[in-house]
Amino acid sequence: MATQALDEGAGKSRVKWIVGLIALSVLLNYIDRGAIGVAAPLMKDELQLSATGFGLAVSAFFWVYAPACLLVGWLCDRFCVYRVFALGVAIWAISTALTGFVGGLVSLIILRLFLGLGESIAFPGSTKIFAAEVPAERRGIANAVVAAALAFGPAIGVLAGGAILGEWGWRPVFWIFGAVTLLWLVPWQIASAPMRARAQAARAAERVSIRRLLRVPTLWKMGVVHFLSNYGFYFLLAWLPLYLVNTRGYSIGEMTLLTTLSFTTQGVVALAGGWLSDRMVARGAHEGEVRRWLMVAGQFAIGTATVGIALADGYVLLGVWLMVAGFGAGLIATNIFAVGQIFAGPRAAGSWMGVQNALGNISGIIGPIVTGLIVDYLGGYGYAFATAAGLSLIGALLWWKMIPDIRTLDL
Repeated sequence: MATQALDEGAGKSRVKWIVGLIALSVLLNYIDRGAIGVAAPLMKDELQLSATGFGLAVSAFFWVYAPACLLVGWLCDRFCVYRVFALGVAIWAISTALTGFVGGLVSLIILRLFLGLGESIAFPGSTKIFAAEVPAERRGIANAVVAAALAFGPAIGVLAGGAILGEWGWRPVFWIFGAVTLLWLVPWQIASAPMRARAQAARAAERVSIRRLLRVPTLWKMGVVHFLSNYGFYFLLAWLPLYLVNTRGYSIGEMTLLTTLSFTTQGVVALAGGWLSDRMVARGAHEGEVRRWLMVAGQFAIGTATVGIALADGYVLLGVWLMVAGFGAGLIATNIFAVGQIFAGPRAAGSWMGVQNALGNISGIIGPIVTGLIVDYLGGYGYAFATAAGLSLIGALLWWKMIPDIRTLDL
């Protein structure tokens, strides 16, 4: 009995380390993904990119990222997810570092494609691991740690990237960020070794095919609401630094502080929301309904905040609305993957999230191009902000009315 208790304790400790390293990888994921937005004020001029050209470069990441999620989710359900995860991180780290050497739009787009390929592992892989290893009453905090990392990644990226940008220019931003991500592979290889040793390819009888999943209406509905939640978040992630500097006239230092404020709020709210939701579930609340209403609140908050950011007059009011946006994004990031884990269950979690994340990230393909065209041809950011706000508010309505009872499906 004592030996069994020790084994269980060691297993729980390993899971905590793995959850922590996954959260760290997501933090690095969003630092590297958002580096182009931080570098934009100087990169755009040196490479002579129009707003449409910059939008294409941002969008290129998602040309591969979205469809690659389908393949990566399938791989995670059939092979050792820990090895697949390490390969993805290596690809995106190298792509980030090489972006510091680009000389024009074509090379920038090519490296953004490889970045998207590597980063496609993050959420199918983490979802597969969490669905298999994390119990329901701890699901909120596990996803909250990842959601906080998702927020603190851009915050740290903007803060560190802004300092590097001001001191050495935009190219070292990519060199330094890529090198730091490569170092993550060292602790991952050590911590995941016992789990890699016992990992086996999924038996055929345990597999749920992509074809079977694609016949489940709930998966398509989750893809739609995921699209709507991503649109507003990606709009602020990619365009806010450029908007604050070029349109509102803030310095790079002021832009860095304002953007960091939003993402820091997002991280704090994600952790608080995850802790609170776990407490409610542990006390008997219906997990699915708790997460549904947190998603409704998050979508509504980010939609109204996007309007507020566009209309805010003055530094302080702008900061308040950016905090509201962070509040909404924190609730969304904590719960949207947790809901997918509930619907899919451990057997199909990788493939489910691969499909859901692929559909959701179509917003990353469409959104930057739409925003670039609006800015270039409609004379400013007003309609772009209105579009992002409207889609976020529609998302709140659909989470309320369209998503069915949130429970593990019989797949």
